[in-house]
Amino acid sequence: MSSEFPAIQPGGSLILAWRIQGKKVLVVGGGVVASGRINHVLNADGIPIVVSPESGLCKEVAYRINEKQVEWRNREFSPDDITEDIAMVLSAVDDPSLSTQIYKLCQSKRVPINAADIPPECDFYFGAEIREGPLQIMVSTNGKGPKLATIIRDHIRNSLPNHVSGAITQTGLLRQKLREIAPTPEQGKKRMRWMIRLCEKWTLNELGSLKEEQMDKLLCHFPSSVPTYKELVSSPPNILENCVWGTTILLTGGLILAKYWKH
Repeated sequence: MSSEFPAIQPGGSLILAWRIQGKKVLVVGGGVVASGRINHVLNADGIPIVVSPESGLCKEVAYRINEKQVEWRNREFSPDDITEDIAMVLSAVDDPSLSTQIYKLCQSKRVPINAADIPPECDFYFGAEIREGPLQIMVSTNGKGPKLATIIRDHIRNSLPNHVSGAITQTGLLRQKLREIAPTPEQGKKRMRWMIRLCEKWTLNELGSLKEEQMDKLLCHFPSSVPTYKELVSSPPNILENCVWGTTILLTGGLILAKYWKH
């Protein structure tokens, strides 16, 4: 009976896609590690606030400051930096005692923190990431082997199929259009089943090459059927099979008939 369900593997982390758009993230430190943390925040559309004296800035952090991509406080860390509007804290300093002080402050204020290279003082970890447009894949060893995470990440990246980014982008556009023609919660299961059938039937290359005008033609098959890509692009417009073309023909015919009737 128990074999019907997946086995529990304790000791892992809860892998989440944390949305921090428009939220302030305090980065303590200005070195190379801090630059990587800043990039993560900027790629997620967050607002990095960097606390570091000028003497502690690496070239990339100095560049981000010069380009006004981050807010910079040119001084050492102060407990007053952790204000109520700070969504998370990223400690990237070489001073373990200072990092522990920051960790304890965050715990008292219930602000999540990541302290670089100190796993016990982390509420969350950064993993080795793959970014291909809308696709994000993270590999985590739960703080046990960061270099191994990088090696595994590179292996996964090299094995990714071509056109994966384009396929995800076009599928996202198609889902938006589908939700417009079937917007109600009651139609949710039909939308899901139809999209699953499409993704299983089409290749990534076919999904990525789908043009917007072809999406309208494809959506006319919802929810009853899913044509193959070849059937979609090779079939001529047909009033019975394609609602977009059919609507155009009917409207044009109606206008001609109305004009003839008027005369």
